[in-house]
Amino acid sequence: MKFVLSIGVLWFCLLNCKQAEVVERPNILLLCIDDLRPEINAFGASHIISPHMDRLAQMGMSFQRHYVNAPSCGPSRYTLLTGQYGPPNNNALFLRAQKRADNSSAIQPSMPEWFKSYGYKTVSVGKVSHHPGGRGGQDWNDSTVIEMPDAWDKQLMPVGPWRHPRGAMHGLANGEIRKKSGHMDVFQSPQGNDVVYPDDLITAEATNQLKELTTQKDWPFFLAVGIIKPHLPFGAPKSYYDLYQKGALPAIAHPEKPNGRTTWHESNEFMKYNRWGKDPNRDASFAEEVRRHYMACVSYADAQVGIILKELKRTGADKNTIVVLWGDHGWHLGEHAIWGKHSLFEESLRSPLIIFDPANKQGGQHINEIVETLDIFPTLCELTGIAIPDFAEGTSLKGVFDGQDPVDKIAVAYTSKAETIRTTTHRLIVHNDGYVELYDHTNPEKETRNIAEDHMDLVNELTALLKAKRP
Repeated sequence: MKFVLSIGVLWFCLLNCKQAEVVERPNILLLCIDDLRPEINAFGASHIISPHMDRLAQMGMSFQRHYVNAPSCGPSRYTLLTGQYGPPNNNALFLRAQKRADNSSAIQPSMPEWFKSYGYKTVSVGKVSHHPGGRGGQDWNDSTVIEMPDAWDKQLMPVGPWRHPRGAMHGLANGEIRKKSGHMDVFQSPQGNDVVYPDDLITAEATNQLKELTTQKDWPFFLAVGIIKPHLPFGAPKSYYDLYQKGALPAIAHPEKPNGRTTWHESNEFMKYNRWGKDPNRDASFAEEVRRHYMACVSYADAQVGIILKELKRTGADKNTIVVLWGDHGWHLGEHAIWGKHSLFEESLRSPLIIFDPANKQGGQHINEIVETLDIFPTLCELTGIAIPDFAEGTSLKGVFDGQDPVDKIAVAYTSKAETIRTTTHRLIVHNDGYVELYDHTNPEKETRNIAEDHMDLVNELTALLKAKRP
């Protein structure tokens, strides 16, 4: 009898010790912001009003030279959520899901799935993977077509008057849905206290989930929230546009279309909307209006971040929650005569990354070394004390939080037509047919003059490094 009781007591202790270990792990709040340039006040853009993101940066680490691994929503989010390089197209995660269905043993677990295996409750709200809500089908609401199988305990996308996730993704105020792009204005700033956008619903649902997750304290949570703005079309309540009606804007850097062959494109995503017959590359006043509306969307997105962080603090969970704010890629506002993403220039590939760890006492630092989106998965593993999976292709940045120098890194990115490597001094772009671009970032000309023909030794060196990183 004593032996049986001893075994029972031991088993009880093991169960409770394991539970205590899980509860003590820090929570994770991941904030994904769509099309966010590295232009918030904390990243040196004094003309941008972004107090909540700035406050987060003051508490945490702001990685000033963070580069995404693809200049488009789908493949960039693939690298974030899997920790691996992937296909260059927007359906990258759906392709992974299909491969998983065909042969699940050949597909490694996603980041939320990995954390779930360590006892985390995983919840997604809004646009975290490519489709808001993470489902496929004509209106992106088919529950039989899941973008990331087994990743989330709950995957939510409130749609309100926009009727379905596809409608909300490109929705304008009060339920306006994009039917034909040319019939939808490229920007708007409606007036009134009753103006509602899809992000208002996403933010409200995120705070609801925080209330629920912080009430149930039997497990740590991994809550990912995807804010859609400042994605096209640039719609935000007029109160945010009013913030930018006065004052001169900084000049557009290198606004000319590049000479020679590059990854320049015609900005089709932007140009297909109703622009009232105007072209921002030819009409300076229209270009300024576009920029002011984009900035209004940034401040609107910042307000959503503020609401979520306020709720996190109200619950008291802020004391044990790692917060990550991540922009899924950059966005040209006229640089190289591009209005959009999808290039392999600096403007498409650099975006904000802020990580706040409440256990770290060295917050408020600007980290100027190169880091990649791929680094987020292993960093969160190490900060929470769980194993870094062997398949993760990034590098943990925990050393930064421990006061050590960050590892010497390069950044790799790709489209379907070319790939690039960014070092501290140069950018190399290799097209699929072998054509190369080389830019010197120590020179004021930077990405406006291709110097490849004069530096073939460096081209060969960086090409070999690129192939080693992404064979």
